[in-house]
Amino acid sequence: MDPRQERGQLLAQDKRIKHVEGAMWFCPSQTQNAGGYLVNLLAVSCTCPDYELRRCKCKHQWAVEFRRTVEMQADGSQTVTESVKVTRKTYKQDWPKYNAAQCAEKGTVQALLHGLCDGIQWAPRPGRGKQPIPLPDAVYGMVMKVYTGFSGRRATTDLRECAEAGHMRRAPRYNTLFDYFDKPELTPLLKRLIEDSAAPLASIETQFAADSTGFGTATYRRWYDAKYGREMKEHGWIKAHAMVGTFTNVITSANVTDSNGNDSPELPGLLIRADRHFALKEVSADKAYLAHSNLKAIEDVGAVPYIPFKSNSKSEGSAAWRRMWGLFISRSDEFLNHYHQRSNVESTFSAIKRKFGSAVRSKTFTAQVNEVLCKILCHNLSCLVHAMFELGIQPTFPVAQEVAA
Repeated sequence: MDPRQERGQLLAQDKRIKHVEGAMWFCPSQTQNAGGYLVNLLAVSCTCPDYELRRCKCKHQWAVEFRRTVEMQADGSQTVTESVKVTRKTYKQDWPKYNAAQCAEKGTVQALLHGLCDGIQWAPRPGRGKQPIPLPDAVYGMVMKVYTGFSGRRATTDLRECAEAGHMRRAPRYNTLFDYFDKPELTPLLKRLIEDSAAPLASIETQFAADSTGFGTATYRRWYDAKYGREMKEHGWIKAHAMVGTFTNVITSANVTDSNGNDSPELPGLLIRADRHFALKEVSADKAYLAHSNLKAIEDVGAVPYIPFKSNSKSEGSAAWRRMWGLFISRSDEFLNHYHQRSNVESTFSAIKRKFGSAVRSKTFTAQVNEVLCKILCHNLSCLVHAMFELGIQPTFPVAQEVAA
């Protein structure tokens, strides 16, 4: 069975699928909490991005067809007049190595983070008096707090154990960590540590994909709406932009903006920072990144762009635009096969949120940005642990260039 047909049969059980009018049906989205797509059975079309890109039957069209085969009885029971055996594509897993990596992950992450923070250069404060917490220890404490998933106070025990194991000179207090999360000068340092943590996988990763995702915050925006005559509120969130290696799911470069940050302008910066350690051969991204400047930026680093065109796109444009247009039109199967690598970005973001949380605890914007960057760094260290056990990688980190003021 076609994979879309399989997913369509599962989606057909969703009770939100409704007949709108004539040949029009409404099918809900599986990736969003609200909204959906319109399926036209007569025109054999759908308003979803998958159909707009491939122009072939999508899972929503299959779901509506399967839905029509279910006959509703007067007592509320259902009689299925058509059934298909559902089979899912599976991927081979080396379970002994995977289990070993999972069991040793926390201790290995602590050791890797210690080696990574050793490259942070810092200058002790001149003069008498008690010295502040060393910058490497502060960064180590920030990342380990996020890794444990505990609040600052409850993470104190883990930090003390790391200090006793020799990973830190001394464990910072929770209030000290809160102060460091709120320092804007730590943002570029954390970005550099993310890049350095991904560098050991440079010999493996050549295919990359870019995308963004949101992280919830504990802040709300409230206002009085004169139209509805009542107070309204909106849950705040911030957006993380990332360049991801599609084989190991490691994040090679990242940036965090507010919720209004556009995706397209972030791509050149992500490419430049990823190009410091990696040899990029191809870069895939969704339609939000379709721009002449982005195609040129991808080709400037020696990679081939795989970004699908919009329905109103034309063949005229720059040389990079025309090259990708020719591949998109004349060899669409090859183009889509490469573009499919972009789905690994969704797996990466899902792994980060499931493991380290989909929201941040910090209250100020600077602290929220640094907390998200710490989540990404924790994810990279976890990827390194699995690469060590499954691929035999021995990480070595370059020395960080940032010096504490």
